[in-house]
Amino acid sequence: MKVFNGTEDVRAAIGTHLGYSNWKVVSAEDVEAFATLTGDQQWIHVDRERAAAGPFGTTIVHGFLTVSHVPLFMNEVFDIAGVAMLVNYGSDRVRFVSPVPTGSRLRGGVELTSLAHTSRGHQLGARVTIEIEGADKPACVADTVTLIMA
Repeated sequence: MKVFNGTEDVRAAIGTHLGYSNWKVVSAEDVEAFATLTGDQQWIHVDRERAAAGPFGTTIVHGFLTVSHVPLFMNEVFDIAGVAMLVNYGSDRVRFVSPVPTGSRLRGGVELTSLAHTSRGHQLGARVTIEIEGADKPACVADTVTLIMA
């Protein structure tokens, strides 16, 4: 994990790929819990029998469950010492590039893309590329914004 000592250290790393998180399995239980929580019970996520005969050959992880791993992956890749807190400020762009078969292992690669001073602190832009172990294309690419509060 990369630990920055304040926002000036962060500024020096803009444009840098910081590395990768640990691998995380997204289990059928995770998918089913997410489906229950969100009400997204689409058969491609929860009906194993029907999904086996469907376009993906198995159940797949919800796109929003995939992108919900962004905070975990970012927290495993870097931290900023000497600040009060980091707050999820949103996403500028999220693309779901490849379906994620249930049971896959995912990890996130993090690149810092921008840092801007605002009246509330600093807005940090980061691109998180969520990879599927053994796949040629990523599952998701998310351009996120984090508010750094002093």
